[in-house]
Amino acid sequence: MSAVGHRKLLLFVTEDWYFVSHRLPLAVAAQAAGYEVVIVTRVRACANIIRNAGLRLIPFENVRSSLNPFTELWTLIRLVLLYRRERPDLVHHVALKPVLYGSIAARLAGGPPAINALAGMGWLFTPGTGLAESLKLLVRLIIARLLGSGIALVQNPDDARLLVQLGVPESHIRRVAGSGVDLQVFRPQQVPDGVPVVVLPARLLWDKGVSEFVSAARMLRRNGIMARFVLAGEPDPLNPASIPPSEVEGWIEEGIVESPGWVENMPKLFAACHIVCLPSYREGLPKALIEAAAAGKPIVTTDVPGCREVVADGHNGLLVAPRDVNALADALRRLIENPDLRQRMGEHGRRRAEQEFGSENVIQQTLALYEEATA
Repeated sequence: MSAVGHRKLLLFVTEDWYFVSHRLPLAVAAQAAGYEVVIVTRVRACANIIRNAGLRLIPFENVRSSLNPFTELWTLIRLVLLYRRERPDLVHHVALKPVLYGSIAARLAGGPPAINALAGMGWLFTPGTGLAESLKLLVRLIIARLLGSGIALVQNPDDARLLVQLGVPESHIRRVAGSGVDLQVFRPQQVPDGVPVVVLPARLLWDKGVSEFVSAARMLRRNGIMARFVLAGEPDPLNPASIPPSEVEGWIEEGIVESPGWVENMPKLFAACHIVCLPSYREGLPKALIEAAAAGKPIVTTDVPGCREVVADGHNGLLVAPRDVNALADALRRLIENPDLRQRMGEHGRRRAEQEFGSENVIQQTLALYEEATA
């Protein structure tokens, strides 16, 4: 892509670890294409990684789970002042809160064009009660208004349809397959010997299907199925669906699962396992699953938006209904007991990752959106 005259791109992402995991290669590619790239995010452990990549970092404290109106108003004011000071030519907001606050700040700061990336929006449409339902209704109304301009970026067709239902014009909606996967880093390795290892790679949240995974593991163990079950992730205290550490410790003490916590080296994790499982209730496009596919692992996941975009049932994995422990246990048993099926599905997954999820293709699509938004 040709140089763009050093226009300033501001990427607003809630957490630094999420930016590094999901958007760092994009930011580096944008800089190589000629953009001046500024990262605005809550900084905890990844500042050096971001700066060492040659990117300018602006630490921005915000609390994902906060509902305090005074705290939120102060967050918005600080963001408006930041946008006015930086005067970006283009802003890219990632996830719901940056989309909401960033879009308002962009308008109040002179209206630079915006890419608003949303994923996993199903919670906005699930029934609630009282204050929670009123809050969802308010957020839906605000999103519909804010996304009437700029480009709304989604990861699966279900989320695109939800935006249309909200009243967002189809002409403003684009779909890109997540953040992609590095096909050189995640690649098939020799299958390890020994008892099959089943890994759930995700933050330990109830809506990732962790409880169902544990229940299925318990059921299989009681039925004499030999396998190891690993929770590769840790709770997220800022998320209301976070699983209490005491609950996880209880499962470990019971001998049902292993839990190494946060895993830095995901290629090594996938190389050491036989099956990847994510029984989530809804996703945008789960990065862990496209990494698993690229690593040549068969996948058991749920037939929900986001997950079914990665897995074709019976081809590179198995789809089950969400919250169905029996179906999940049956699918896992089928793969645990059939190494030939695991190998065949893993090979299909690798080919699918090569065709659809390579990071280079995803980055080029996103850079093309930047050009479109600033044309």
